[in-house]
Amino acid sequence: MSATTIRRTRRDAVDSGASPRAISSLLLGLATAMGAGPAAAGELAPHRAVYEMTLERASTSSGIGELAGRMVYELTGATCSGYHQTMRLVTRIVDREGAIQMNDLRTTSFEADKGTELDFDIRQFRNKDLAEATEGEARRKSTGSGIEVRLKKPKAAKLDLTGEVLFPMQHSLRLLDRARAGERSFVAQLYDGSEEGSRVYDTTAFIGARLSPEAIGAGLAHTLAARKTLTALPTWPVAMSYYDAKDGQQDAIPSYELSFRFHDNGVTSSLVIDYGDFAIRGELSELTMLPATPCDGKNKSGGK
Repeated sequence: MSATTIRRTRRDAVDSGASPRAISSLLLGLATAMGAGPAAAGELAPHRAVYEMTLERASTSSGIGELAGRMVYELTGATCSGYHQTMRLVTRIVDREGAIQMNDLRTTSFEADKGTELDFDIRQFRNKDLAEATEGEARRKSTGSGIEVRLKKPKAAKLDLTGEVLFPMQHSLRLLDRARAGERSFVAQLYDGSEEGSRVYDTTAFIGARLSPEAIGAGLAHTLAARKTLTALPTWPVAMSYYDAKDGQQDAIPSYELSFRFHDNGVTSSLVIDYGDFAIRGELSELTMLPATPCDGKNKSGGK
């Protein structure tokens, strides 16, 4: 999901009702009302997922009185051809004085095989007016060291990223691999184009012990058509923190924290996005399988 994508200033988090990272990175996976099997190693199955967004809690200082909305996430492609993601999150926020604001967050991205390139487009509408736009591309250097980022919006700019930085699909695949292997933690740097394309996040994930079918079922809505399928799959609780890489993690306060359940087929459920003085919950309400792209050696990666 995913999960995560979360990565915006506190003001933007209130405006959008969720961050892009949590959404575009962590909400990955596959399920269908007709049933779904485990995802193949190194693959993410194409799917469409719908999440109902509600306010989990809010302190007085947050200024939020009510929040409700819906998020639709879609993934297509395969490792051989690259992955396309689209997400739209519409929320209605009422502040403590009764003022209403409608927010519409739309993101699209393409990530090539082995994370060699990432194209991203993030647009934020408030009360139907375009408030923010971020567009750009990131390419790994041929030397294998570093990433070159070229931004088109909000203004033309060039950035160089150093170190082992992962793109969203890479990050989610490695997290799932760690869970399957029985590992309890995963630390990595992440870049997804958030914060106007300027920020790299340090991420720290803690992976809990595999949940029992009874525990999994207790966390899923009874109206979810794929409930029986998901309860039969290995599932792990995950808690993840995101830090601004510029600040370092020693004694730093996370920009935000996520908790969610990661099913063996890649589905994310029971998502909670915590910004400190308020938190947002996303409950999986619909899952639909989309046509898979066959990897027969003839496919080639391609962008938008």
